Amino acid sequence: MLKLALAQINPTVGDISDNTSKIISYIKRAEREEADLIAFPELAITGYPPEDLINLPDFVQQNLSALDKILPVTKNITAVVGFIATDQRGRKYNSAAILSHQRTLGIYHKMHLPNYGVFDEKRYFTPGHTPSTFRVNKTIIGVNICEDIWVENGPTKQQVSGVGGGGQGRAKLIINISSSPSHSGKIQERYNIISEQASNNKVYIVYVNLVGGQDELVFDGRSMVFNPRGELIARAKSFAEDLLIVEIPNHTTLQPPSEAEYIEIYKALKLGLSDYCRKNGFKSVIIGLSGGIDSALTALIAVDALGSKNVIGFYLPSEFSSRLSQQYVIKLAKNLGIKLVTIPIKDIYQSFLKSLGLSKRGGCGKITLTEENLQSRIRGTILMAFSNKSGALVLTTGNKSELSTGYATLYGDMAGGFALLKDVPKTLVYKLSSHLN
Repeated sequence: MLKLALAQINPTVGDISDNTSKIISYIKRAEREEADLIAFPELAITGYPPEDLINLPDFVQQNLSALDKILPVTKNITAVVGFIATDQRGRKYNSAAILSHQRTLGIYHKMHLPNYGVFDEKRYFTPGHTPSTFRVNKTIIGVNICEDIWVENGPTKQQVSGVGGGGQGRAKLIINISSSPSHSGKIQERYNIISEQASNNKVYIVYVNLVGGQDELVFDGRSMVFNPRGELIARAKSFAEDLLIVEIPNHTTLQPPSEAEYIEIYKALKLGLSDYCRKNGFKSVIIGLSGGIDSALTALIAVDALGSKNVIGFYLPSEFSSRLSQQYVIKLAKNLGIKLVTIPIKDIYQSFLKSLGLSKRGGCGKITLTEENLQSRIRGTILMAFSNKSGALVLTTGNKSELSTGYATLYGDMAGGFALLKDVPKTLVYKLSSHLN
């Protein structure tokens, strides 16, 4: 019986010191649980994705020095830790170190580097070529990294069959350390792939995923363990750090999760915002409230992520703003318990028109596109001014449907530091809002 600990942690990109301290603390927790092995996510030491930090020699060296600090802590346990490895030719690898009882059993280099969507790993890393296996407490394990598990005849099949050399024989257990970002439906995709790999190769698979927000990416965790029949036998929390303890073999069968899509997405948005603020030093946020559904949903997520005292709403009415919009804004601020600042922009708008020599009205008395955009840009200027003065982050409220079709004002409602709903279509905005109400 092998007792495993899946360390689903939330590291910060570039903060090697803090990430190392977190890794060491989790190793000590796993020891108290009498675990034989603990596994951490992909590039746990550096945070993911480190991107151009990889090109800094000092950064890579700090990451290697961190591994030296972790090694002595593994006196009574084996740890699988993601880090950046180098060779004598200066090539860099996305790697996993297998540290056991204060010695390094081996290093595995990621063989399949993703280079699509949000991934750009071929720019930084050299692919590995050896699907190694390692012996831990009489159990032969194979370690691979993220994309490797998605390849049908990739490292998993090679490690189980003993093909490829560089190992102890045929693996009975596969540990995949991952940094897989979340999107709608991603959990089911992962479930299907890992379940299929486990059943096809008749092997236990331990999948350890990163959790937390990093800029526009959100990692949902939900680390999992599958038995050789392809059945899920254990799963960690979603969108939260966790230390999942599981024994292999374990024949308890659970059903695949049936979490509603909007709950999954809402938790991702909340975590993405809270981690972006925390990791970039923002204590509070500013939101321009129009009385519309996008700014209302943005405000709700911000309150849930940061607390009502750290969210400030701004209502910036022009002479064309309706009374109903004002009523909605006031009611929203009251319901959420946030501070509301109201600054009419009529005089500023008239001053702009006069200074620019513009007519307030177009043909047939209609307001033109120029005047419409001018109001939005005045609002953007005011929000950014208060951001500069207070240090609060301005949240852009536009949704994916508007941004992708250009239904927005450059330097106006697009102004801000973080676009919370930029990947949420308008239809989903309605669905989320309806559910949350």
